[in-house]
Amino acid sequence: MIITRFAPSPTGYLHIGGLRTALYSWLWARKNSGKFLLRIEDTDLSRNSDEALEAILKAFNWVGLDHDGEVLYQSKRFDIYKSYIQKLLDEGKAYKCYMSKDELDDLRASQEAKGERPRYDGRYRDFSGTPPEGVNPVIRIKAQQDGFIEFEDGIKGKIKIAASEVDDFIIARSDGTPTYNFVVAIDDYEMGLTDVIRGDDHLYNTPKQIVVYEALGFKLPKFYHVAMINNEKGKKLSKRDGAADAMDYKRNGYLPEALINFLVRLGWSHGDQEIFSIEELIELFDPSNIGKSASSYNLDKLLWLNAHYIKNSSNDKLLALLKDFGIDSDNSDIMLDIIDITKDRAKTLVDLANEINFIVKAPTSYDEKALKKAFKGDAVEILDDFVANLELDKPTNKEAYHKSMESIIESKEIGFGKLGQPLRVALLGAMRGPGMDSVMDILGVDEIKSRVESIKSFLKR
Repeated sequence: MIITRFAPSPTGYLHIGGLRTALYSWLWARKNSGKFLLRIEDTDLSRNSDEALEAILKAFNWVGLDHDGEVLYQSKRFDIYKSYIQKLLDEGKAYKCYMSKDELDDLRASQEAKGERPRYDGRYRDFSGTPPEGVNPVIRIKAQQDGFIEFEDGIKGKIKIAASEVDDFIIARSDGTPTYNFVVAIDDYEMGLTDVIRGDDHLYNTPKQIVVYEALGFKLPKFYHVAMINNEKGKKLSKRDGAADAMDYKRNGYLPEALINFLVRLGWSHGDQEIFSIEELIELFDPSNIGKSASSYNLDKLLWLNAHYIKNSSNDKLLALLKDFGIDSDNSDIMLDIIDITKDRAKTLVDLANEINFIVKAPTSYDEKALKKAFKGDAVEILDDFVANLELDKPTNKEAYHKSMESIIESKEIGFGKLGQPLRVALLGAMRGPGMDSVMDILGVDEIKSRVESIKSFLKR
C-alpha cells in the first residue's frame, strides 16, 4: 500500500508551494487506494501558532484534500523521540558531545581561515574521559565516515553524496529537545510511509535522515524531491508574485478546482492536456513524471483556468459561492438569470460579483466618453419613444424585448446603434455589458423607465 504524507510547520499560513506538494502526495495515495497522512511539525514550541494551524486545516478543507486518520502532532511525541535517542546511545551509535560554544566558534573560524567548509570534527566521537564541568552535552549521531550515501530519487534519479559531507550532526540539543532531521526520520518510519514527496529544498536533509534510518535499521521510503516554483522572471517566488496564503486565493475569487488544476501543472504534465477533473488527475498522476526543472508561476494561466471553471459551473453553485462576495441570493430566480448572462465575462468571483452589481445597481455616474458618443442628436427622443413602446408592449421575455427594439429601429429607419448605444449607457452607465435584450429582461419595464429618466435628469444638469 502506498502511504504518503504532508508535514507542515504551524508557524505561518499554507502557501501554494506547500499546497502543491500536498496535492502531489494526495493524488499519489488516492491513485493507489493508499493513505494520505497529515503531520504537524510543531516541535518549535516558541513559534507555533494556533491560527496558523487552523489556516492550514481550512486550506485543506477548501481545496478538498482529505487526509486519512487523525492528525499527528510532533509536540506530543517527545517521549518516543527520547526512547530512540537512548537506544542509539545504548548501542554506541550516538554519543554525548561536550563541546562548548566557544570551542565550536574557534573550530569554525579555523576551518574558514583554511578555506574549509565548517563542520564538526568528531572530537567527542570516542571520548571516554571525564566530562568537563558546567557543559550540558548535546547528543550527536555517529554518521558514516567513508564511501558514499546514495539513494534513488523518483524525480532526480540517482543521488550520491560523499559520506564526508555529512558530519556527526546533533540529534538532541543540550536541553534534550530532538532536532528536525532526527524526528522526521522517526515519524516517517512510524507512520509507515512508503513514499515521501517534498520540495527539493529538503534534498540535502535526506542524507542525514538516511543516517538515522540506517542507525535504527529502518527501511528507507522512496523519495521524490520536487523543484521549486519560480516567478515569471525565473527567481524564487515571493509573496508579491503569488506565494501567498492559499486562502487568499479563495478571498480573491478563485475556485478550488482552478487552483488545483493550476498547481498540478506547475511541474507535472500529461501530453498537451491543460484542463483536468480531479478524477482524471487521480487516474493519470505519477510523481515519476514530475519535471526536474523549476516551474514558472503564470498568473494569466491561473486566470484563464479560473474563467473556464466559472463558465462551466452551475449557476446555483456560483450563487452559493457569491454570498462571500456580497451578492444577496434572496431573489434567487432573478440572480440566477443575471449569473447566466455574466459568468462568461468573469475571470474571478470578484469579477462576477462586479458584473452582477453592474446590472443590479442603477448607475450613479456615467462614462464620459460613452455619454458623448451615445447622446447625439435625437437620442433622448428615441429613448422616450422606446420606453413608451415598452409600456404598451409589456414584454415578458428576452425575445419580446428584442422585438420591441427592432420595432423602433424599423419605424424610425435608424441603425441599431442609434437606440442600442444610448439605451446601454442609460441602463448600465457605460458602453459595455451583456446583450441589451438580456439586461432588459432582468430589469423589467419599470426599472428601465426609471433609469432612462435618471440619465435624462443628469443630461439636463
